[in-house]
Amino acid sequence: MSATRRKFLQGSGLAAAALGLGGASLGAAGAVAAEPAGRPAAAPDFRPDDWASVRAQFRLSPEYAHLSNFYIVSHPKPVRDAIDKYRHALDDNPAIFLETHMFERPEDMLCPKVMAAAAEYIGGRPEDVALTSSTTNGLALLYNGLRLKPGQEILTTTHDHYVHHESIRLAAGKWGTPVRRTTLYDTGATASVDQIVSRLRAAVQPNTRLIGITWVHSSTGVRLPVRRIADAVAEINQGRDAADRALIVLDGVHGFGAVEDRVADLGCDFFAAGTHKWIFAPRGTGLIWARPENWALVQPTIPTFISLDLYNAWQEQRPPDGPTKAAWVSPGGFLAYEHQWAAVEAFRFHAQIGRKRIADRIAALNTRIKEGLAAMQHVTLHTPMDPALSAGINCFEVQGHAPKEVVERLLDRRIVASTSPYKVTYPRLSAGIMNTPEEVDSALKAVRALA
Repeated sequence: MSATRRKFLQGSGLAAAALGLGGASLGAAGAVAAEPAGRPAAAPDFRPDDWASVRAQFRLSPEYAHLSNFYIVSHPKPVRDAIDKYRHALDDNPAIFLETHMFERPEDMLCPKVMAAAAEYIGGRPEDVALTSSTTNGLALLYNGLRLKPGQEILTTTHDHYVHHESIRLAAGKWGTPVRRTTLYDTGATASVDQIVSRLRAAVQPNTRLIGITWVHSSTGVRLPVRRIADAVAEINQGRDAADRALIVLDGVHGFGAVEDRVADLGCDFFAAGTHKWIFAPRGTGLIWARPENWALVQPTIPTFISLDLYNAWQEQRPPDGPTKAAWVSPGGFLAYEHQWAAVEAFRFHAQIGRKRIADRIAALNTRIKEGLAAMQHVTLHTPMDPALSAGINCFEVQGHAPKEVVERLLDRRIVASTSPYKVTYPRLSAGIMNTPEEVDSALKAVRALA
């Protein structure tokens, strides 16, 4: 703890009071409180090899078939329990618990544990992970922090989401940076790897510095071949100086947790994603990942509470030592820490089930959806059948019915679907590991009834 913080606690009497708190909330080292006695269990014992047991960990209403979980997920029991545990500890002794687990001994700090859990899943290092609140937050921090030289441009695509386009627009408007958009495929159903890669490669110009793309398009369900795109961009960069290298900024939220690929193997330069979708982490959590040489290019936007480097530099009235690190980009301010810290349990939940097993289950259920939709004469499927070019989002349209009407008619039958929030919009069905083949079949039956 810094001298300033220690004086604050001593002056307010909290440090002395901490000595008498041991029992219910904190031990001598500030341990997390035990679960309150008598609290009913929300789910049976977890058996990761049993899909029924996995489903039981989610407190989803059994009256509905929830086929829109990619939008915002229900917390599984281990995550709910962790949120409750930290919330009780913070409610019992907020100043002491927060001080102990945010600002004192490194071994007691909880944010680094989140970074370590995320890094293990990503395939990188904890020190290369910044913690954010969402994909939106992460993209905005990246585009605002990456300064381009005069004349350099940002290239993105027509398929990206509002928050990606808007993050680019706001940053580019500030610095006067030119922005272009390219189209990678004409229709989602007919998209191919070669078409996507060749179109993007052709769109890259000598002055292209940032390439903003999305791993899985929520507008069509198309999953980009990011590794192939990265290899093509690497070939372009071979003849460029380091300061002119084209950098890939990837919105990865709908691939992260839905497919088996590790982020560190994709070849992108920056990866931003919320973790409250396919990862099943608490709402209001997300991250950015990049390698050290790329973090050095980012100027932080919001003061951080995670790194003491910047706090010590401020106290000593000097510039920070060295280039930007990931922790410097993690936004500070007092957050919903019980949610941020509980993200560890989401990554552990994934590890217990197995990332390949999760990816295979998602692929199987969503292939079932696509095959069922494709067999209906009154339905047009806009998502590729190839699992390598799709993930867990399936976009379609029903002849004679507006997208909103389709969703409403499905809801009448207790099927929770969604519409894509784009100018050209489609109904969407999406199955995750909390779903069953029977729920998929009931949804297909409901769509079939719209003929």
